[in-house]
Amino acid sequence: MTHALQALRAIVLREVMKFMRQTSRLASAVVRPLLWLAVFAAGFRNVFGVAINEPYDTYIPYDVYIAPGLVGMVLLFNGMQSSLAMVYDREMGLMRLLLTAPLPRWWILFAKLSATALLSLLQAAAFVAVAALLGTTLPLWGPQTPMVLLAAVSAALMLGALGLLLSVHIKQLENFAGTMNFVIFPMYFMSTALYPLWKLEESGAEWVWWIARFNPFTHAVEWMRFALYDKDPGVAPYVVLGTLAVCFAAAAWGYDPQRGFGALTKRGPGGPP
Repeated sequence: MTHALQALRAIVLREVMKFMRQTSRLASAVVRPLLWLAVFAAGFRNVFGVAINEPYDTYIPYDVYIAPGLVGMVLLFNGMQSSLAMVYDREMGLMRLLLTAPLPRWWILFAKLSATALLSLLQAAAFVAVAALLGTTLPLWGPQTPMVLLAAVSAALMLGALGLLLSVHIKQLENFAGTMNFVIFPMYFMSTALYPLWKLEESGAEWVWWIARFNPFTHAVEWMRFALYDKDPGVAPYVVLGTLAVCFAAAAWGYDPQRGFGALTKRGPGGPP
């Protein structure tokens, strides 16, 4: 156990120190959702009226509605970016060395996932702080705070596990951008990050409504949104935690020595198929 905890600490500290040297990464993580908050929310403030509907007890400004979705955007982009880091480490040979450590492979992957989630939460906290300075405040403090933290941590872990799973199948850095376009944008736009489900159904966009209902990202955003107002999130926690378990188990299976990336580590990145 001591060895396992030392490995967890070393991997998390490595990722945090690497992140601290990449100040542009933090800036981009905060600026992207802030642009949405300052421009998109301002432009559509009078177009999208958010009626009194769960979890809200009164009418709210549109920027307050999309703020949890923008937090989800930060978690989503960092979770996907972690898969890019995994692919890069694999091409440089660092992952091959890391996965030969005398520890269960799933524990090494869990340590990478924990580092990803920690960085995601730090970036999300930075965004929330700057958004508050701009006048968009969220009810973070109170009896609901533990549930808000649980929802945010679970969402960060789920999206990090999804990025971990994608890193199994992305073989080269050149393939990363195309793959991400088929993951990030559909997950974000076909969710409740920008508009509630009832508006999708009311507008007649049935197929988008159905996709949004079963989109795990929708449930991550809704869990955070309901937790902020201390309301029952319904099935959202089960969907998020279930997706986390499935994605992490599939990633661990993909990194198994007998298949997936595990086979690649045995023959080397330039070896024969």
